[in-house]
Amino acid sequence: MPAPPLSRKTFDIMATTTPPQPGATADEIEEAVRHATQRYFDDCRERVPAFIDRHFHYPGALATNRQAFGWDMLRAPFNLLWAPVYALAFIVKVLVRRRSGLKWLHRLVDHVPAGFTTQVQRYISDQILIDLLNHGQPSANVLEQYLVEDLEAVYESHASALPDHRRFSKLVAPLVEDALSQYRVTRTASADITNSLSCTVLGAFAFQKFTPGGIGLGVVLASMLAQMMAAREFIFGETLGRFYYRWFPPEPSLATTAGVMLAVMASLAAFAALSGVITDPVQAATGLHRRRLNKLLDHLQRDVALNTQNSFRPKDQFVARVLDTFDMIKSGLI
Repeated sequence: MPAPPLSRKTFDIMATTTPPQPGATADEIEEAVRHATQRYFDDCRERVPAFIDRHFHYPGALATNRQAFGWDMLRAPFNLLWAPVYALAFIVKVLVRRRSGLKWLHRLVDHVPAGFTTQVQRYISDQILIDLLNHGQPSANVLEQYLVEDLEAVYESHASALPDHRRFSKLVAPLVEDALSQYRVTRTASADITNSLSCTVLGAFAFQKFTPGGIGLGVVLASMLAQMMAAREFIFGETLGRFYYRWFPPEPSLATTAGVMLAVMASLAAFAALSGVITDPVQAATGLHRRRLNKLLDHLQRDVALNTQNSFRPKDQFVARVLDTFDMIKSGLI
């Protein structure tokens, strides 16, 4: 990815402590910062394949998703139910961002959390920070080290003092944290997409029904349960009851439907907590993990250079919400 031009503010942060002449010129400082940033992110991209092999292919995928055992089995159900709320809040935030009269609404939805951070999400984001962004150094700021190296070369050639680069590091830290939080959201979205696809396959092969999600599968199972219970209580016996209710299926009660849906959603949530054991190697083999990580690095590089807010917004959560909406439409809930 070619290096984006530095914004005026980004450049000023590095140049504010430039000593009086004779010293490094503005063009030399800007070129040093641009070169250091490009060199840093290029090295990060070279580590992406090894990172994927280590954490998303077998046996690394087992170690990664082993983190789900424990409290994640309770966090995952909440996150799956909360994900549509978070996606709606993000859409509202985008729509009202440039409307001065609705700044209060923008601030309100900006504080909507993405849900509970699971152990798997925390583990992966920590590994991205350490292995990719800090090059295996847990407590280091490697981008700062790259900047110091290139700036030292420029200033030593002019026998000048090095500017204070710590302000630049403080600028980068929030961007990295926000980008990693967005990456964590993709875990919930991926699990939700996996659940939708699993329900579709299960409904097609087991019940010959189109069930594009947990709601649709719950409706089908509730209807089957109502039919079975009605057949048992049929006045002419269960055998004739099964035949009769096959042609005149009874409507399941609201309590039955709600109970079955709750059981299905709980089962799916438990599956979602551990589904990465299956989906991570598949996403690694199809290149999804590689594209997502490279996109994260591309956006981070652009945001650092232009001093903008984090622009990394993976589309996974929106795909998951579209599938959920279709599931509700198909089930007649909306």
